[in-house]
Amino acid sequence: MISGNDGEEGHGMPGTISLEEQAAAAREFMVGLLESFGYDADVTTRELDEETIEVSASGDDLGLLIGPRGATLAALQDLTRTAVQHRFPARTDRIMVDVAGYRQRRIAALERFTRQVAEQVMSSGGEQALEPMNAADRKVVHDTVNEIDGVTTRSEGEDPGRYVVVAPSA
Repeated sequence: MISGNDGEEGHGMPGTISLEEQAAAAREFMVGLLESFGYDADVTTRELDEETIEVSASGDDLGLLIGPRGATLAALQDLTRTAVQHRFPARTDRIMVDVAGYRQRRIAALERFTRQVAEQVMSSGGEQALEPMNAADRKVVHDTVNEIDGVTTRSEGEDPGRYVVVAPSA
């Protein structure tokens, strides 16, 4: 187990795990997993904020790791998070996994799509229900609509069928 300066975990406090230690464990897991499946990829980590790290794999022919609408990527993220939590059961922060820049491309595409839907809603005056999506994608839709005057959003349904409705503002 990785330890801190005083022989204790993390920043010298018992039971705390530093973000850097979690990042190292997540990277180690991803490298091993990719090697096991025969992928040649570079794996990097970066701190997104005080409680979130991103583990990114880049290389050629990684599309299978993304899967349809990011489903395989979501499973890969769950596996990585579980591996880190198993190694450091006391506490782990948020771990995001990205492959070949998929997440940023997905966010940009969802923002463009959401703006188009918002324009249609404002033109028609009627609501529009979007297809079911995961919580991260719904957040992108909500955040994008929050920046647009004249429309609002709400989530309906239950996972995995939870979806966003874009509606004219009252």
